[in-house]
Amino acid sequence: MKPRKIASALLISGFSLMALSAQAFAEVTISFLHKWPEPQNLAYFEQAVKAFEASHPNIKVKMEAVADEPYKDKIRVLMASDQVPDVYFSWSGEFGKKFARGGRALDITDAVYGSDWTAVFSEASMGPFKYKDKLYGVPINVDSKYMLYNKKIFADNGIAEPKTFAEFVAACQKLKDAGVTPIAFGNQYPWAAAHYIGDLFGKLVPNATRLADYELSSPADTIYTDPGYVEGLTKFKELNDSGYFNRGSNALSHEIARGSFSAGRTAMMYLELVEFGQLKGTKLEQDGWDFFALPGFPDGKGDQGLLTGAPDGFMVSAKSGHPKEALEFLKFLTSPEQGADYVKMTGMTSAVIGSVTKDTADAATLKGLDVLNKASGLALWIDTDMDARSTEVLLAGSQAILNGTETPEQVMAKVRETALAVKKDRGE
Repeated sequence: MKPRKIASALLISGFSLMALSAQAFAEVTISFLHKWPEPQNLAYFEQAVKAFEASHPNIKVKMEAVADEPYKDKIRVLMASDQVPDVYFSWSGEFGKKFARGGRALDITDAVYGSDWTAVFSEASMGPFKYKDKLYGVPINVDSKYMLYNKKIFADNGIAEPKTFAEFVAACQKLKDAGVTPIAFGNQYPWAAAHYIGDLFGKLVPNATRLADYELSSPADTIYTDPGYVEGLTKFKELNDSGYFNRGSNALSHEIARGSFSAGRTAMMYLELVEFGQLKGTKLEQDGWDFFALPGFPDGKGDQGLLTGAPDGFMVSAKSGHPKEALEFLKFLTSPEQGADYVKMTGMTSAVIGSVTKDTADAATLKGLDVLNKASGLALWIDTDMDARSTEVLLAGSQAILNGTETPEQVMAKVRETALAVKKDRGE
């Protein structure tokens, strides 16, 4: 072969090798959507993305964070427009199941259970992300709800931690009589009411009945007919009608109500474990605070040991163009190292086994996690565990109950009517 032809061949061969090399290391971008735009939470995710990209130079992560309530609207729009992010946040229970049922979430059963990834989580934290025995999401944290109280206000009024719901009501009355607002409550976005209602349903409705109703597997003639539902809404109504909540709760956001509690202006507030970190540096911290699980009923037909709570997590789009890279990012995000950083930086309780320790979390968070681990189970957030249409009716009903425009009986009649319509639409 002539020298010029040899040179040309080598040049062409070189370009081919470069093309193959470029193809092998082509940069991939995955989209990532979550619901934690708060500064301390966003700081964690920003460092996690940066660390992942440093260790995976051919993968870029395009992150977007949207606050809790707006997230529900945004993910609904994205799903409807078929623009599902590669990796996206999801609550567990029915909220995530509808994505699996609708073909919007990738079945990751083999990816998790077929590797060492499964050792990172407890089975209890993965169960709420399953649909028909297949896994469609991984948990990022575990959370539960507690009634926090101002220790100074309780001590000044001679009040001890209540052990039953009746004792809880008596404590509220004593505080009210002393001129103290018993409970800070913001229900502008009615998921806040749903947490009370879900806990009451869990304690007043037989567990098997409640879960079958939520899953719409109960017979049409019995679904949502258990008297515990009306009883639960009635208990919720009585807290409001007795003046135990602050005034105008439907007009207040949860965050504003929490600010009032943090400033020592109210005695109690129903808060999530992942919110404990929001109380640092406040007057409440100076006064001292503690917490108890919302008490139950000696004659309740449900499970008195349940806590309201759930794991939160992430799913991968079933139509992702880069499922391998998306799963690689999720595996990194839920590694033991990232789990520890998540706890340290956000104050939230990571679902990664062994990440919440005295070295990464404060005493209150450790105590809350211990109470969670000792609970008989979790009543998942009702606004994500019921079907979406019935949930909307219940949430609107909670505000109507507070406004005095609907009764518990009327609200549950509407919930039942809606659930029957959903069952019919699904062909069940």
